[in-house]
Amino acid sequence: MSKRENLTDEQWAIIEPLIPEQPTRADGRGRPWRDNREILDGLIWILRSGARWKDIPREYPPYQTCHRRLQQWVKEGTLRSIFETLAKDLHECGKIDLEECFIDGSFVGAKKGGSGIGKTKRGKGTKLMASADAHGIPIAIHTTSASPHEVTLVEETLEQNLLADASERLIGDGAYDSDPLDEKLKEAGIKLIAPHRKNRVSPPTQDGREFRRYKRRWKIERLFAWLHNYRRLVIRWDYKLENFTGFLNLGCILIVLRYL
Repeated sequence: MSKRENLTDEQWAIIEPLIPEQPTRADGRGRPWRDNREILDGLIWILRSGARWKDIPREYPPYQTCHRRLQQWVKEGTLRSIFETLAKDLHECGKIDLEECFIDGSFVGAKKGGSGIGKTKRGKGTKLMASADAHGIPIAIHTTSASPHEVTLVEETLEQNLLADASERLIGDGAYDSDPLDEKLKEAGIKLIAPHRKNRVSPPTQDGREFRRYKRRWKIERLFAWLHNYRRLVIRWDYKLENFTGFLNLGCILIVLRYL
């Protein structure tokens, strides 16, 4: 992968202040920490290529160093914090529109087992849930076992919202046609917009004018297409769900950086 796939100087200038400095020993001994930018570029290479850790090119730090730093940043919540800060900056600049938001889920097959994996008709895997604003910018992500139905994961996904403000409308596909979910969201001041299932027996709840917004649901599909451009997110090779979520946060960071 060429150098152009690394962070640009402009992007690094935005991210650098958001990464905590590594601790140093008072006596000045010990091996110096590898540069954060080199580590992050190495993680981005893994994210984009989906390759094995040991295949990381020599232009980046050793894979053991990159892997340890990823786990450290995941444990400390660094990647999640960067994603949240960038999203809030966009919101303050008026570049995030919460008039209508979209939600959807994607199945990620897991090849090595581990935490957060469930059985489905498609095999064992993890469910990747995401919510996006009116422009398709990610504002909430959630990863869990693939076994539960998506409609049961909506509230957990919305709890991961990076912004304090709630969306006025939440748009999903037919999988989210649920009267109990509709009532719960209504209590939170959110209007659920989803097409009714063919076997629905209760009275319709959708307003024809509101349902016109459903035609813009392609924006959440585009977000998943962007995420799937990062091959590490297409198939889960990480044993720990936290590490996979860390890569997911990194992918969202790269997407949000496009709008800054």
